[in-house]
Amino acid sequence: MIGRKLVERLAKDGGMEELLLHDVVPPQAPAGARVKVRAVTSDLSTPGEAEKLVNARPDLIFHLAAIVSGEAEADFEKGYRINLDGTQRLFEAIRKVGEGYQPRVVFTSSIAVFGAPFPEAIDDQFLNAPLTSYGTQKAIGELLLSDYSRRGFFDGIGLRLPTICVRPGKPNRAASGFFSGIIREPLAGHEALLPVPRSVRHWFASPRAAIGFLLHAARLDTARLGARRNLSMPGISATVGEQIESLRKVAGDQAVRLIREEPDATIMRIVEGWPRNFAPRRALELGFRADSSFEEIIRIHIEDELGPRRA
Repeated sequence: MIGRKLVERLAKDGGMEELLLHDVVPPQAPAGARVKVRAVTSDLSTPGEAEKLVNARPDLIFHLAAIVSGEAEADFEKGYRINLDGTQRLFEAIRKVGEGYQPRVVFTSSIAVFGAPFPEAIDDQFLNAPLTSYGTQKAIGELLLSDYSRRGFFDGIGLRLPTICVRPGKPNRAASGFFSGIIREPLAGHEALLPVPRSVRHWFASPRAAIGFLLHAARLDTARLGARRNLSMPGISATVGEQIESLRKVAGDQAVRLIREEPDATIMRIVEGWPRNFAPRRALELGFRADSSFEEIIRIHIEDELGPRRA
């Protein structure tokens, strides 16, 4: 979803020779693209595939490919194959192109690299100690990105994205999917299941903000990062109860009544180990900006996904 929205924005903005899309399923070129668009379908973790992608020596690489949190926890081997092996194969393929090639690499990490117990707000010095396989895979990716950048193989920057909400489309296997579901489904007139208590607090940003993070990272002077190449992105800290009250303000009681509480111990166990609040001073000083409130996040979903009539 993030990749699709990013591609739409890049194709609309233009200013490049070619846009190469890659996915494990056939990626769709955006309508009305102002640049040449080429699509490749393959599994990034398969030996030799990453080399094919970097053969054309792209100047800018957005690495978004990953198995999401719930699936990485349920399928240990698949999570490590895609999230770790795929990332390392891409980084190695770039390195092997040789001297004179140093692209900008923007890597999407996750706040799952942090694990409980948490301070009231996680600052830029807090320890990376993930409590899930997904978080571990992303943390290793961050270390690889820092080392390959230090050695001059590429110019990397890693963005620890908040949970992106409201995620459009059908639910995926992310353990965090319900955060979007309890907003998206009622807005569409459908029932939504809530598997955790309303007291659960989490860190959010809209898809629109996420695209802004990626584009800003592509343009940023990375000399300002020093050796610390990975950043926690800004966002909104909100409880599930506050999410629901924001939905009530935007769409009324009728929407809220479509949320049904159905506790799920597995999801609760995963969510308990996730961060709840951040103080992302470095990212803010570097010009990264997120949404102003959870109510704004809901209104962005309505504007971008449900059309101007609904908005």
